Amino acid sequence: MNRGGSSPSAATNYLLCTNCRKVLRKDKRIRVSQPLTRGPSAFIPEKEVVQANTADERTNFLVEEYSTSGRLDNITQVMSLHTQYLESFLRSQFYMLRMDGPLPLPYRHYIAIMAAARHQCSYLINMHVDEFLKTGGMAEWLNGLEYVPQRLKNLNEINKLLAHRPWLITKEHIQKLVKTGENNWSLPELVHAVVLLTHYHALASFVFGSGINPERDPEISNGVRLISVNNFCVCDLANDNNIENASLTSSNFGIVDSLSELEALMERMKRLQEEREDEEASQEEMTTRFEKEKKESLFVVSGDTFHSFPHSDFEDDMIVTSDVSRYIEDPGFGYEDFARRGEEHLPTFRAQDYTWENHGFSLVNRLYSDIGHLLDEKFRMVYNLTYNTMATHEDVDTTMLRRALFNYVHCMFGIRYDDYDYGEVNQLLERSLKVYIKTVTCYPERTTKRMYDSYWRQFKHSEKVHVNLLLMEARMQAELLYALRAITRHLT
Repeated sequence: MNRGGSSPSAATNYLLCTNCRKVLRKDKRIRVSQPLTRGPSAFIPEKEVVQANTADERTNFLVEEYSTSGRLDNITQVMSLHTQYLESFLRSQFYMLRMDGPLPLPYRHYIAIMAAARHQCSYLINMHVDEFLKTGGMAEWLNGLEYVPQRLKNLNEINKLLAHRPWLITKEHIQKLVKTGENNWSLPELVHAVVLLTHYHALASFVFGSGINPERDPEISNGVRLISVNNFCVCDLANDNNIENASLTSSNFGIVDSLSELEALMERMKRLQEEREDEEASQEEMTTRFEKEKKESLFVVSGDTFHSFPHSDFEDDMIVTSDVSRYIEDPGFGYEDFARRGEEHLPTFRAQDYTWENHGFSLVNRLYSDIGHLLDEKFRMVYNLTYNTMATHEDVDTTMLRRALFNYVHCMFGIRYDDYDYGEVNQLLERSLKVYIKTVTCYPERTTKRMYDSYWRQFKHSEKVHVNLLLMEARMQAELLYALRAITRHLT
């Protein structure tokens, strides 16, 4: 939080636009004309999402059945480009928010608010403030953490670590929360809380990665409303998030013609498949490739053309607005590259030692019945989801590409699969895509339309939404694995 030398009082009165870097007064409100056809996403043309919704009646059925808000919100509209996945998502979210479980309903929504606040995701915060009040939550709690019960406040540390550096979570963090005393958490309650925190950190990645627009206020008929600039800078509405912004053409980035980019990717996939059949890399070589990829991820984003500011400035000039910061402690705490640990040299999380399938699933299901089955179905659904197409090509096996996306996210969180050749990540994920993945996964609030537009320019928007679903689920699973491993260690 603002370690760049300006006074604390300045930080409370001003914020920085993450797109144009302009310093803005926090209390200023502006009238912004919003066209009535703005659509659910600032990145995807409205007609594409609308077509998907009108073509598939199942979406409306799913909303009636599983939506907690009772309406077709913008997240659901964008996810409806993949109805199969949407069903898994809505069912698991409905279960954790509404069905029988260890935590009272208002707690569930307040935990969602705390999780979303780590990424300044005002879209999710606003949604759950409404739900919190509807389920009988005390309005006073919305004034900030100093107004909530101590046991909720005690979740701050694990919320912070899960969101930004989950590898730092130890059994001591768990013991502190479940220790005897009036403010302790039972293990089932804690597992429910952890599932909610990881779900909403990951969902914030989806919201920013897909450019989800704020919900339109149905009361506003003339399309004009007052907007606080703590949610938007004018540049955000007039410039970077404008679908038709002509200045963002690919020529600005000097990238090869997008058609040849697609052909090159297809060619690399074919070559990798052939190499894999010819000879298998040794275990030693696989380890070396993982370490190389992990170190290379340090330099992704750093000084990139998509940013007009160096990576090292991120933490120093990020000013969190007061309406968000009231729900979190230590707002300056953010993602730090796993590989940049130096002296401490944290051990890599070997996926074989603690897997979701063999360890995490059974623990979570034992302590919070049935959620394990729902999460497992959701992870499998997104990982196996395919239409056997890639942009204009049909009958394509995209397994290799999906696995590279999923495993790259886990690599950035220090999780390694012994049986995966990380050389494939470098072959399949070009730099602009890696920049996008790292931003969406680690600092989602900094995602811009430029980044979204810069990769896979021949691909359909639905394919890019699929990428975001994979990133979201890979992130949630990574956070869960660290938390559940710590709980297991506490139990043994």
